[in-house]
Amino acid sequence: MLWKDQYELGVPQIDAQHKELFRRVESFLQVLRSGGNWEEKVPKLNETLEFMKRYVVEHFHDEEEYQRSINYPGYEAHKQIHNGMVIYVQEVTKQYEASGNKEDLMQQFGGRLLAWLINHVAAEDQRIADYAKGRG
Repeated sequence: MLWKDQYELGVPQIDAQHKELFRRVESFLQVLRSGGNWEEKVPKLNETLEFMKRYVVEHFHDEEEYQRSINYPGYEAHKQIHNGMVIYVQEVTKQYEASGNKEDLMQQFGGRLLAWLINHVAAEDQRIADYAKGRG
């Protein structure tokens, strides 16, 4: 399991969204790494890709709302990081669709998504939690 309790921010909605993101990414990676025919994997991978396109936008919006509500001083920089990830997911989706569902593109995406998620939640988002705790 990729999720660790130390990633919790102490904000139930955000923590639940993070757990769902980790669960989806873990499932995505399991499909990518499983044996079998690539064509059989494509529907599940497409489902995860569509979920990510929607959910990261929703999650980032909620997380940014929380940051504004506590007057988080790193809000603008954090928002730029989010925007970069949204653009990346959109670009990969376009490339993937244009390539006819190329496997190597999804393998790269899976690796980058996992690294980004862990690093972002474990580092960037923890700064928000530290700031919120310091205010309390």
